[in-house]
Amino acid sequence: MSDDKSYWLVKSEPDAWSWDQMVACGGEGTGWTGVRNHLAKQQMMAMKLGDLAFFYHSNVGKEIVGIVEVIKTFHPDPTDASGKFGMVDVRAVEPLKRPVTLEEIKADPRFADMALVKMSRLSVQPVSAEQWRAIRALGGL
Repeated sequence: MSDDKSYWLVKSEPDAWSWDQMVACGGEGTGWTGVRNHLAKQQMMAMKLGDLAFFYHSNVGKEIVGIVEVIKTFHPDPTDASGKFGMVDVRAVEPLKRPVTLEEIKADPRFADMALVKMSRLSVQPVSAEQWRAIRALGGL
């Protein structure tokens, strides 16, 4: 894992946008639309081409199920009539061999400072390189 790469976690309710739908987009990927939180917007503005993010099913499942890659940096979100928010484009990279649940993450002291534990409602979050490696390992990668 390169030092110039940043790692993230993006959340989606699986009944609104699931991992399977993300995978179905193929290499063209899709825009990560609908983010309406200023801190999440700032996180997306910091994303670079090639950055990787865990794909997290929120509300139903509450688990990390896959990895996506940023394929287009921050740009206007056409679903935002106010023009205040933007989006990045992402494509599915690979599924975790085994989903990693929020319950597991909360129970593991290595993740005590993780945004998913401390700011659970934030839809786009940074993930440290150490957390990234540990979750990949828990997920069988």
